[in-house]
Amino acid sequence: MPQELDQILISTSEVDFEERMAKFRSKIVLAARFADYGSRENRQVVDILRNVAERGDTAVAEYTEKFDGIKLASDQFRIGREELDKARSEIDKNILASLRQAIDNVRAYQRDILVNNDNLPRGIKYTPLRRVGVCVPGASAPLPSTVIMTAVPAQVAGVKEIVVVSPPRHEGGIHPVILAVCRELEINEVYRIGGAQAVAALAAGTETISKVDKIVGPGNKWVQSAKKNVSGDYVGIDSIAGPSEVMIIANGQANPAWVAADMLSQAEHAADSSAIVITDSPSLAKETLDELRKQVTELPRAEAAKESLLKFSAIVVVDDITRAIEMADDFAPEHLEVQCGQESREIAGKINNAGAIFVGSYTPVAVGDYWAGPSHTLPTGMRAKFASALTSNDFLKSISIIEYDADMLASSADDIVRLAEVEGLDAHAKSVRIRQK
Repeated sequence: MPQELDQILISTSEVDFEERMAKFRSKIVLAARFADYGSRENRQVVDILRNVAERGDTAVAEYTEKFDGIKLASDQFRIGREELDKARSEIDKNILASLRQAIDNVRAYQRDILVNNDNLPRGIKYTPLRRVGVCVPGASAPLPSTVIMTAVPAQVAGVKEIVVVSPPRHEGGIHPVILAVCRELEINEVYRIGGAQAVAALAAGTETISKVDKIVGPGNKWVQSAKKNVSGDYVGIDSIAGPSEVMIIANGQANPAWVAADMLSQAEHAADSSAIVITDSPSLAKETLDELRKQVTELPRAEAAKESLLKFSAIVVVDDITRAIEMADDFAPEHLEVQCGQESREIAGKINNAGAIFVGSYTPVAVGDYWAGPSHTLPTGMRAKFASALTSNDFLKSISIIEYDADMLASSADDIVRLAEVEGLDAHAKSVRIRQK
């Protein structure tokens, strides 16, 4: 695609710059949303949720055969302990060592940020959720990092029961590396089901799968739509996570080859992923574009990356970095890299809206995806304006603790009674008065 990529270069000097950017932003937001509640697709999801809630395992089996092409009886949903043990024993030892270190890194970080009941003010306590479901996509490549980044924070919070669901896309089951990580984390409840039917089973429960209290983890639009529909009524969820995104603020000090590589690291996820560079350096923009042309042809998943670059990616030249910061806060990207040399940390400090910020040229998104400690489960589609990365604290719930003695109630009684009477709640008032006699 030698000249095709020219179209992704956008500059503030263009007459229609604002119009192009508005259309581009709208396209990205729409890609991160399934459809409105009245759409045909959403009605299909609702039907799946209702059917599983009413017919349980039978419906899950029917949808698994329909969507995944695998015929399973309900007693075949769950992966046996022997298969989990086998997966861990046969995994490459170097891969296992890297996975173990990643687990340790995430666990250490999540422990450091966990709310500690010992240091809280009087009047509140936090308790862990009892049971959590984790959705692991059944993509063409296995995603063991998803298990680590969702289950480890839950374990740190004290969740006792963690359930993993993943579609049977690997020889009728789940990829061994995912099973190995589950076994390493001592997660023994793993089911080879996916899609909206898996979300439905976790949310409502079936004869085989007990209901959970919260569902976390990524997935395609069907999974995310199902999560959205059950949220608040059946279970809690982490967030609605759409296609992967990266935005890179870069100045003339950035390395164009590295910037292009980081764009492609997101573009290779899927054709609807997004990679955006905002720079005040026209020369960096041109050199990054040249690097993209060269590097994209070298990728094993080149076709998806090319489509992502053409449909959902851009290299934007602005007048100054202040404008870049404003645009970043408006887009509120899932991943935001700041590659501006010695100014990187200062610029990162001015950003208010992002799922995660990667500071400096030596901090690509891959460091966060696999290693640093924060979860890579992040808000997308501009949701970082009101949502945050998944953490161990998301697996806690708070309980208010109120305790008055006789003197404390007596000193407040008149005020409490007065407020109750204003609201016409005489029994509320009486419940205080009766204690004053």
